[in-house]
Amino acid sequence: MKVDTMRKLDYFVGVPLCFALTRLIRLSALLRPWRRTQPKRVLFVELSEMGSAIIADPAMRKMRDTGTELYFVIFGKNAPSLRLLGTVAEDNVFHINENGLVPLIGSTLRFLLWTRRNRIDTVIDLELFSRYSALLTGLSGANNRIGYYSFHNEGLYRGDMLSHNVAYNPHIHIAKNFVALINAALAEEPELPYSKSLISDDEIKLAQADVSEEQLAEMRQRVRDAYADYEETSHRIVLINPNASELLIQRRWMPERYAELMRRILDSYEDVVVLITGAPAEREEAEALKAEVGRDRCVNFAGRVKFAELPALYRISALMVSNDSGPGHFSAVTSMPSFIIFGPETPALYGSLGNSTPIFAGLACSPCVSAANHRKTPCHDNVCLQVITVEQVFTAITPTLQR
Repeated sequence: MKVDTMRKLDYFVGVPLCFALTRLIRLSALLRPWRRTQPKRVLFVELSEMGSAIIADPAMRKMRDTGTELYFVIFGKNAPSLRLLGTVAEDNVFHINENGLVPLIGSTLRFLLWTRRNRIDTVIDLELFSRYSALLTGLSGANNRIGYYSFHNEGLYRGDMLSHNVAYNPHIHIAKNFVALINAALAEEPELPYSKSLISDDEIKLAQADVSEEQLAEMRQRVRDAYADYEETSHRIVLINPNASELLIQRRWMPERYAELMRRILDSYEDVVVLITGAPAEREEAEALKAEVGRDRCVNFAGRVKFAELPALYRISALMVSNDSGPGHFSAVTSMPSFIIFGPETPALYGSLGNSTPIFAGLACSPCVSAANHRKTPCHDNVCLQVITVEQVFTAITPTLQR
């Protein structure tokens, strides 16, 4: 289903459903007032962003360390992101089918049965202001329903279905906002608003993925299959991720800039092999970009690596340059340096939790996407990325390449 179609459904269907469900929940509360219960079987709701499943990992681990069993619901196409760190057991993940309205409705109904079969007592909605996730939370049957609430702020209406209304803070990193949801779930006394707690930087450190020597050797062979002259003792690998998801295509730095950057790297460092990464569907675009670079050590690597194999690729690479998209967060599960080009979004809120350097112009109009506008910008001329030059990016990565 297209992103704009999902936004329209979320508005035109979501608003009346949220309004109606709010009335039902309020009526139910009159008959059976809410009482605090200790979380034991906790479900996280994060549907649309693969990167957010990584950013939320410190919060999920904090909850898991209290002895609770974790569950997760996510769109099916984004589920592989949960496997990178394995914090939630595979059997405890429910996949929502978003490939059309009928499959969406069908999987939603199955989800409501699944939550009751698994006796979910606590739901934590990680989505900022999605009405669909609010409906999943409200209909889950859980006693504790925790999520972000607008209070007196004008913005996206999601009804009033939560037992714990948490204030979303647009001035701290989203990973800390996720931890605030956990603190609300664990609070001994009611708060208005939740969560009145100080969250330190140490609380949002990301776990690292386990990669075996066999996996590293297999990945090096994969690179050798794509570039026969590759030798691990004499070559360094630089990854280039020129794509971003359809959710916000304005995040894409211009392909011609990437081509020029790759030429600069290859002409300056004779021991570097550049791999253009991407999904299988992006292989044709990567091939065109490789042709534009016109260097033997530039390799089209799109579609050659399965999602679960990404940590091994990151471990054998010297660095990565990427748009603000999933790979910037996926690479954070390793120590590989990454350089992430930001435009419509800000690294202050969505920067990678790994060994990452943001490249951000900071124009007066940027960031232009937020929780308040459903991450939909009116901009069709992303000057915030156009002003970032090849020289600027090359200068940023040079110290790492010279080490």
